[in-house]
Amino acid sequence: MTAPARSDAPERPVPDTAVGAKGLRAGRVGLLGSVVIGVSCIAPAYTLSGALGPTAAVVGEQLPAIFLVGFIPMLLVAVGYRYLNTAMPDSGTTFTWTSRAFGPWVGWMGGWGLLAATILVLSNLAGIAVDFFYLLLAQLTGNPELAELTRNVPVNVLTCLVFMAVACWISYRGIETTKIVQYVLVAFQLVVLVWFSVAAFAHVSGGTAFEGLSVDPGWFNPFNVSSFSAFAAGVSLSVFIYWGWDVVLTINEETKGAATTPGRAATTTIFVIVALYMTIALAVLTFAGVGDGELGLGNPDIQENIFAALAGPVMGPTAILMSLAVLSSSASSLQSTFVSPARTMLAMGHYGALSPKYARITPKFQSPGYATVAAAVVASVFYAVMRVLSEDVLWDTITALGMMVCFYYGVTALACVWFFRKEAFSTARSFLGKFLAPLVGGLLLLVFFVQTSVDSMHPAYGSGSNVGGVGLVFILGVGILALGLVVMTVQYLRRPGFFRGATIVRGDSLSVHDHEEV
Repeated sequence: MTAPARSDAPERPVPDTAVGAKGLRAGRVGLLGSVVIGVSCIAPAYTLSGALGPTAAVVGEQLPAIFLVGFIPMLLVAVGYRYLNTAMPDSGTTFTWTSRAFGPWVGWMGGWGLLAATILVLSNLAGIAVDFFYLLLAQLTGNPELAELTRNVPVNVLTCLVFMAVACWISYRGIETTKIVQYVLVAFQLVVLVWFSVAAFAHVSGGTAFEGLSVDPGWFNPFNVSSFSAFAAGVSLSVFIYWGWDVVLTINEETKGAATTPGRAATTTIFVIVALYMTIALAVLTFAGVGDGELGLGNPDIQENIFAALAGPVMGPTAILMSLAVLSSSASSLQSTFVSPARTMLAMGHYGALSPKYARITPKFQSPGYATVAAAVVASVFYAVMRVLSEDVLWDTITALGMMVCFYYGVTALACVWFFRKEAFSTARSFLGKFLAPLVGGLLLLVFFVQTSVDSMHPAYGSGSNVGGVGLVFILGVGILALGLVVMTVQYLRRPGFFRGATIVRGDSLSVHDHEEV
């Protein structure tokens, strides 16, 4: 079966089972490199700096419980991702897999959800990088006024565009450059985060902590959260802090052992991150508590950037290292995060779901150059507009991002259930890995997505920013998904071949190799 002849269609039919046929350089990244890129994309220093405050504001002392609850659906979904990658190692991941399982319409929206999430986080990463860049300058020069430059909108936006351009340039040069840059930056931020945690525990044991609390078993009880709405919002935010591990699957066509290594890298990355997060959550809680005092996590003045407030009291004269860690974390993640949307758009262009321009590969670097630049341009424009509209853009994009992640992770997990439905009950292992785990994980995430969507309509939700009485978080989250429906309709009118199943044939695990293009 072939696509109808059109001027904007690929010059030749694209087999839907083709792997590694997009022009990417194969075998460039091993297991360790994949894990490093995965940790870099999650960016623990940046992520916690931006998410600790909003999450603590919603769930209070149940911060560790919410982090653990958020980890569970991530792990369950990762199991489904691992099986899907083994069956169909394709850089399109969510887009390709959901198209195969549910058809082109759901597949296109799954791809859009991933693109929307990555565009949101690219803008947020750049914003955090700008904040810590000027904070670092202030610390180095002893001039606190430099830290206030981040509140100057023109300066902030211009600096953000510079960061975005540099990160785009590194990513444009291919996965090999990406990997080399990440080794140093990831190692540095992990060392500083462990240093911060040890220093915080030392203050608590020495009686010099701001609050000085003992670890309470009740902190690990998710049922102590005040309401289901607060619970859902907290999980949505905690999902955000784990998000990014799936980047190791989008580089599967460039990985050694494409069918197995990415899956192992994904689960390894998640376990490394949950151990780190629990350590830091307990360190921050015991040191600062959740009150609204000067350094308490309940103080709205510090919630947007917890590490900026706590680094000095916790680390003393070495606090500048935390500024460097968050800056390097956001900058490295900004660069590695480009990998995911670029390769998703590459796959969408390759299979005819977007313009063939997105399928262009740079001859020199063998990377999706056009798609990488496109992602940078869209993210830059989005950040500039959002920064002008709202001073609380960082908070609101984090919350909206959690919604996007719940949506496309949930859809992908259910795609695993449906794709393997004919063999899921053949063995106990298949039942657990191909059916039960992704089913539970996917449903949980979609429930959190719906609940957070409903709650975010309230004008006071998130930062309290709203447009016409509707919460900005809802407009960002649900509005961007609705925009996806519009763009999808336009693409259907322009290139209907993909939507008619000409390039990716809907099927299941037993028929994955049965369809051949002629």
